[in-house]
Amino acid sequence: MEKIQFLLTKEGFRVDDVVYVEKEPQRYAEKFSKSPYETLYGLAFRERPECFDVAGVFLYQVAESFSEALVNTSGLELSREKTELVPNEEIIEILLDSVPFVLGAEYVTRAWIKRQYRRLLAVFAKQIKSYPGKVSLYFAEKSQKLHVPERVFFHLVESDEEEFPFAFLATYATKGDGGRVRHVPLQYALTEYRDERSKLLELLSCLNKAAEVSDLIGGFMESGELFHPLRFTADEAYQFLNDVPALENCGILCRIPNWWKKRCSAFAMTVKMGEEKPSLLGLDAVLHMAPSLTVGGVPLTEEEIRDLLGQTEGLSFIKGKWIEVNHARLRKLLAEMKQFDGDITLLDALRSEIKTAPEYEDDAPVVANGKWLGGLLKSLRNPRKQKSVGVPDSFSGDLRPYQEVGYQWLLQMNRLGFGACLADDMGLGKTIQILAFLEALRAQKPKGRVLLIVPASLLGNWQKEAARFAPGLSLEILHGAHAPVLSDRLEASNAFLTITTYRMALSIKELENATWDCIILDEAQAIKNPGAKQTRQIKKLNSRMRIAMTGTPIENDLSNLWSLFDFLNKGLLGSMEEFRNFCRGLEQNPEGYAKLKNMIAPFLLRRVKTDKKIISDLPDKLEQIDYVPLSPKQAVLYRKLLAEKVEESSGLQRKGIVLALLLHLKQICNHPDQYLGTEEYSPAQSGKFELLKQLAQTIAEKRERVLVFTQFRELTGHLDDYLAEVFGRRGGVIHGGVPVKERTAIVERFQSESYVPYLVLSVKAGGTGLNLTKANHVIHFDRWWNPSVENQATDRAFRIGQDKNVMVHKFVCKGSVEEKIDALISSKKELAENVIGAGGESWITEMGNDELMKLLRLEA
Repeated sequence: MEKIQFLLTKEGFRVDDVVYVEKEPQRYAEKFSKSPYETLYGLAFRERPECFDVAGVFLYQVAESFSEALVNTSGLELSREKTELVPNEEIIEILLDSVPFVLGAEYVTRAWIKRQYRRLLAVFAKQIKSYPGKVSLYFAEKSQKLHVPERVFFHLVESDEEEFPFAFLATYATKGDGGRVRHVPLQYALTEYRDERSKLLELLSCLNKAAEVSDLIGGFMESGELFHPLRFTADEAYQFLNDVPALENCGILCRIPNWWKKRCSAFAMTVKMGEEKPSLLGLDAVLHMAPSLTVGGVPLTEEEIRDLLGQTEGLSFIKGKWIEVNHARLRKLLAEMKQFDGDITLLDALRSEIKTAPEYEDDAPVVANGKWLGGLLKSLRNPRKQKSVGVPDSFSGDLRPYQEVGYQWLLQMNRLGFGACLADDMGLGKTIQILAFLEALRAQKPKGRVLLIVPASLLGNWQKEAARFAPGLSLEILHGAHAPVLSDRLEASNAFLTITTYRMALSIKELENATWDCIILDEAQAIKNPGAKQTRQIKKLNSRMRIAMTGTPIENDLSNLWSLFDFLNKGLLGSMEEFRNFCRGLEQNPEGYAKLKNMIAPFLLRRVKTDKKIISDLPDKLEQIDYVPLSPKQAVLYRKLLAEKVEESSGLQRKGIVLALLLHLKQICNHPDQYLGTEEYSPAQSGKFELLKQLAQTIAEKRERVLVFTQFRELTGHLDDYLAEVFGRRGGVIHGGVPVKERTAIVERFQSESYVPYLVLSVKAGGTGLNLTKANHVIHFDRWWNPSVENQATDRAFRIGQDKNVMVHKFVCKGSVEEKIDALISSKKELAENVIGAGGESWITEMGNDELMKLLRLEA
């Protein structure tokens, strides 16, 4: 069935603006678009539609929890549209644990949940204000299953009296001064309604029903004691507590101690794992299991257990807590303890959440982590509190505080032998954290060997970043025509870091034969498909530790998560079939997400730019040079063009030749077909097109927007077609030939709530005058070589009204004239600001032939 796609937002939610084919999704999508909270509120009283996606299931859970809390609000008949309702901490915790892995999940906080309650409450207030009948009738029309409680309440609390350890009081809701609802003892009703007998009888009518289902309450009704505070023995309290479900069916809300609501977990079998540190670390580490019977987590001795079996069934006060003594359950737990006495691997201990056997689903043993294991998992889930280890002197960069945390976390994961997923948002510096980690690894083991697998479009970036931050790091590139030759001598290589591409990893068998200290995958979503040949081959590689880097680890499809962890920590999420079965249960019970999050949390570190702790540590504009390798065809054309050397000439003739040559080299760097004038534009023929796809896919998965600038009008249409294919929907194009009226319409559409993922703009037409703050990514596909012009273009997104950090990418072809001019501009600020700013590219034509050829020559 086709699913409605919901998006969680900072303020709430919205339905994705896609075209739905099937009638039911289309009908609901239209209703949600028109009146989102009215629609969600109405659905809360009905069965959840099957066409909801996982985000929709969560929203339904929020609305359902709201409707349950609303119906059980005291004095609802009196307060009506003035009802106040705030979710309690227990509800908030359940909802926070149930947030699925979807876009916008980071927005769901305590404040977000309270905001949704306020908006749903506003819908109720509006409807009940105009409703002529009683609140109970209003809800009866919503659902026959709902029973609005009467105004009478029963309260049971503990007291300090030994003979009568419980106190009981019946109250009712009434309006006090100022119109606020308050609860007073039931005896005051006799005074309040002494002249209104019909209202008194209406108020007390539920007590007759209660007397019929509870002998205890019936006795107090007959004696008249129900109108006064009462003292209960333990037996009377036990009788009352067992009658609670029947009493609440009569419309009487019962306020009872929490330990009774959770009585199954108060008296339970607890299995403690990992009290002592194992001799060997890693997921194969052996932990001892120590089962015991506990009360609220406090173990019972054998003598205490025998005493309990000797007591009559009912309430017993032990270890400072009241518990229910149930002989059958106690004997069952004692028998089951024998199954949990022994050893277990750390992997199975961590999997215990997902592997709970069916016979224990309703009465599962409480698995508690021992001192060592508990401390370990706590430190991994809270990496900011880890003990700091200094960055090696050989690392020549400065880590931001959150990057320092990531570096420390990677070191600890390496010490423990665990696979680690560094899942920071795009632009937060995953590469620099990895390079700091590699330098620390090299200091520990100088002759170690690390394999880094990256998309081909990122090879240049890694080379540049490694040279910048870890200049002492010896590395070797396995890519291109020379890769097979290098792979033959892989075992003899002295390189600490070997970098190759996913395509090469699929074809070079020597990688599989080698044993690596660490394997790192950049853009690890490349192995998200567990059945793909590339994924299967990479999982065959041997290493002591594994790291996955990705900005979008889990969005929407949980099979991606399984594949990622099957590479990192094989077996943690079970077999594919086991995990599928677990995921099927999530749709019926979203609270199961808490188990999954708890299990993967120690192995996944994710920080997002929307996190206030991160934002405060970031500049508003993050700029990055992306070094792109030329494709073989680009390199051939580049060298062929330069073969016709610039001869000594004078005046305008030489200037024109140089400027034409620069223009053609830029075209080749963009795409061979732009220079050749052909229309095919195969992405594989251009490193820039490949990198653009890489970035666009991540932007699409994050549901963000991007501006792509080029100085070539003829290229805009090809970029538009390519991006439309990557994003799965069309964006917009603005260049000098687009009429002003049409430009305005394109900008308005881009700035609207409707998702328009990209705009392709020519620098001259789109570089000034436009407000495009919906974009938080800017890509300069080719370079203007005039910083002020580029900055003006970037400022279409980075301006007043922008509430997100802007990520700016500047594409530069490695070894080409683009890289050399970029380096020249970066090193000579005065040149950039004065000479280039004043004269465009004419300054290049003034160079001598030798200097010019050095600038234009393609480096290997």
